[in-house]
Amino acid sequence: MIFSRSSLRRLFVAAAFLVAAHEAGAANPPVEAFFRNPDVSFVKISPSGRYVAILNRAEDGTQLLAVRDTADLTKVTTAASFDTARLASLAWVNDKRLTFTLKNPKLDFEGNYDQFAVDRDGNNMVHLIAGSWRHQQQSLGSNIKDRKLTADHVFLDVTHDGSDDIIVARFTWNNIDRRPQSLHPFRLNTRTQVLTDLVVGPQPDNVTDWVFDAADQARVAMVHNKGRCIAYYRAGPDAPWTDISNRDCFKDDQFEPLAFDGRNTLYVRAGYKGRSALFAYDLGKRELAKEPFVDIDGFDFDGDLKQDYRANKILGVHFTADASSTAWLDPTMKGIQDKVNALLPGSVNRIDCGIDCRAPQAVVVLARSDRMPPTYFVYTPADNKLVGLGSSNPAIDPKRMGKRDFFRIDARDGLQIPVYVTMPAAKADGPRPAIVLVHGGPYVRGGSWEWNGEAQFLASRGYVVLQPESRGSTGFGFPLFRAGWQQWGRTMQDDLADTASWAIKKGWADPKRIGIMGASYGGYATLMGLVRNPELFRVGVEWAGVTDIGLMFSAVESDASEDARRFDMRTLIGDPERNPEAFAEVSPLAQAGRIAQPLLMAHGGQDVRVPIVHAAAFRNAVSRTNRKVEYVVYPDEGHGWRNEETRLDFWKRVDTFLDENLAR
Repeated sequence: MIFSRSSLRRLFVAAAFLVAAHEAGAANPPVEAFFRNPDVSFVKISPSGRYVAILNRAEDGTQLLAVRDTADLTKVTTAASFDTARLASLAWVNDKRLTFTLKNPKLDFEGNYDQFAVDRDGNNMVHLIAGSWRHQQQSLGSNIKDRKLTADHVFLDVTHDGSDDIIVARFTWNNIDRRPQSLHPFRLNTRTQVLTDLVVGPQPDNVTDWVFDAADQARVAMVHNKGRCIAYYRAGPDAPWTDISNRDCFKDDQFEPLAFDGRNTLYVRAGYKGRSALFAYDLGKRELAKEPFVDIDGFDFDGDLKQDYRANKILGVHFTADASSTAWLDPTMKGIQDKVNALLPGSVNRIDCGIDCRAPQAVVVLARSDRMPPTYFVYTPADNKLVGLGSSNPAIDPKRMGKRDFFRIDARDGLQIPVYVTMPAAKADGPRPAIVLVHGGPYVRGGSWEWNGEAQFLASRGYVVLQPESRGSTGFGFPLFRAGWQQWGRTMQDDLADTASWAIKKGWADPKRIGIMGASYGGYATLMGLVRNPELFRVGVEWAGVTDIGLMFSAVESDASEDARRFDMRTLIGDPERNPEAFAEVSPLAQAGRIAQPLLMAHGGQDVRVPIVHAAAFRNAVSRTNRKVEYVVYPDEGHGWRNEETRLDFWKRVDTFLDENLAR
């Protein structure tokens, strides 16, 4: 399947929510409409399609894990409920049993995940993995033992044989790093809690991920070590491990195994014409197919494959170009997709079926657009009936949201930079205030065309929102990613300034009212934007932002591994020992005295990516010469906001700060 950019343009944009004007005098949607916990989320269809599990938010904030009968959605059972803990993952073990992961937001921002299993009627709840590091398995008598696994275990996947088993892994650490060095897979029975080793005998060192076949056997081990990305394969449980790929992690000829199809075919993401594409890999011949299975002009392959675990074949591919889409190989699922699209014009509709998609009793539909938050439905093919399950953000009126579109612009050196633009819904009388919203990472893809709550919130306040995928970003081909190496504070910043200048030339942005904001790397870019381009950026908002590149290499509190600091970070960011002067030039801390614009800073007290002492040091430095700095610390947060009350407080502060310093 080969796709061109033009063929993936969103034909549904023109049909979607054409009425886009604010009602006269209508108040802005409240912060809560965008940032409170979702009303509906984690919607999962059971293997047979007879049931659907849903996480509902009660009015008091309690989370209710409900199960509905797809033949009669009025039949509802509550399987579990929780108040302060947040659901991190949900999956069906089989048609009778669910497994779910809970995160205590009051504890470390990484780790402390509790795993449970429960029958769909709420009975036979079992605590499988203890999130607390203080828990230890203890003997309760000569024949009775506490089988709850310790916090060095983590849920990986369900099995696909109808049993009560799931797949978990146990982490191992070295004596240096906070992050685990390797993981080893096991089957875990969710009733008896019996643990069975999935890899008997030696396994490769430093395994970061596993790929399992349709029989739930560990067949591929992924290793990341000393800048090398290695894939090891074994033909069966007793076969030796042999490497089928050993590459520099940052070359464009990448090789990333994703899924098995049949006995000797592995689907992999691999380099192709300066981008990545999806290929079939023949394990018998140890060779890649000559032509890609899925290739999208202008985009790296970013998606997942829908497998039929009974027939052991690939049914279709979910992927993202400028927007999300699906290509079905299976005629039944293609027919269902066409009928759902006819019932839901104007949105991207992702369909998920159970374990047998060739004759599904029901499927779950996730519908989204640029103006519509995630909204869920159950579709029954037998009667072509679509029934709504609810929206993640029911207080949002799509007709009052702004249009979002995708562009490619020329940077000053000629490199093309992808940019998402979200416009306010109200008609413009002229250039408007604008925000350059910078994604974190930075070596990730920032977003897609579908609903973006942060962008739509800012647009609802009258701001043009510019989201550049500046150099260093992934997802848009290797040249864009490669151009960002060792360019923190330099050409990566130029891309942000060029995006703002482009919007000014288009007549969209008022050159005297442009702000910059972002989190993590986006927070760093915000600070450096205020340093380098004070003529463009009038205000800045940063949260969890990196305040000093050098501290990323030297801070003892950091969660970066020693291997990452010695290899990956030196390739991508630079070498602080060989060229410390260059680091000082692009360090917000060293340049703090140059920032005179209004600045809002927010950081988490438990952040180990950007420890709070570093944020405080920068606040102290910038405040010596700038009295327009607002600084807030959320003691229970890490590198980002997990708690609803934090999100609401933060975005209310943003709303007020921008209104006072930029909107007027």
